[in-house]
Amino acid sequence: MRFGFIGIGAMGRPIATNILNAGHDLVVCDTNAVATDILAQRGATVAQTAKETASQADIVIYCLPNLVTANEVVFGTDGVLAGDRARAVVNFGTFGSPYSVETADAIAKSGRAFLDAPISGGPPGATAGTLGIMCSGDKETFDTMEPIFKVIAGKATYLGEKPGAAQTMKLVNNIISFGNLAIALEAMTLGAKAGLDAHQMIEVINSSSGRNTATEVKIPNHVLNRAFDYGAAMYIIEKDLELWRQEAELFDAPMWLGSNIRTLYRQCMTELGRDSDITDLARTLEKMAKVEISKAQ
Repeated sequence: MRFGFIGIGAMGRPIATNILNAGHDLVVCDTNAVATDILAQRGATVAQTAKETASQADIVIYCLPNLVTANEVVFGTDGVLAGDRARAVVNFGTFGSPYSVETADAIAKSGRAFLDAPISGGPPGATAGTLGIMCSGDKETFDTMEPIFKVIAGKATYLGEKPGAAQTMKLVNNIISFGNLAIALEAMTLGAKAGLDAHQMIEVINSSSGRNTATEVKIPNHVLNRAFDYGAAMYIIEKDLELWRQEAELFDAPMWLGSNIRTLYRQCMTELGRDSDITDLARTLEKMAKVEISKAQ
């Protein structure tokens, strides 16, 4: 089985590396020649277009940052569906359930299978091979992807054949993750203002009921050292928060807390730019409180 991988970005590069390190035959494609050259040195075959990738691989995976690029890669003149070998297409990106419903239908009409498989865990999870992957769509493709999931994920969950289910699940997960970071940073800002030591706060929280991935990973490893380098850019968060809003409206679900979370992240983007890191949210809250979390007052 030969796999194709399109999109060698912050998440895609370590995923492709882990696939190659496990000995799988991989064709890679990206506009960043430096990234593909590095993978070529590890044994990957480099394709120049998505069409070429789909003409050399049995299953094509794409991991892309936005809807425009994803549509061009799949449906464009030099897209995946123009290739003559691949019989299944797997999406690792987050684009919302309407996208997956439409894409699954179009790909099925071309005689190919579609598996929606958005990934979660950020660049650290991609590097460690511990991603969470939620899948819906073609079951046979899910089963065929098992050797790949084994080396890139801690858990891959099949949610059924219904197109869009995996996207809804990813957005459910995302709003919880974004909310965890926001409330943890807001609470620790209060603690800092009251003179509590940040490292002691983290120690207490992580041995108590408030612990979550923000307090266990993002804050101690990327905020308290003032690096703000978790690796998830705010423009990606902006996309996912907007998709969450659309999903909540689509299903007529409440979004009281989520709307406030979205507003806070948008304030951070206004102040620090769309290329800032998700952990830069700490700086927006610190500015409001006139305190630095990592410094007890």
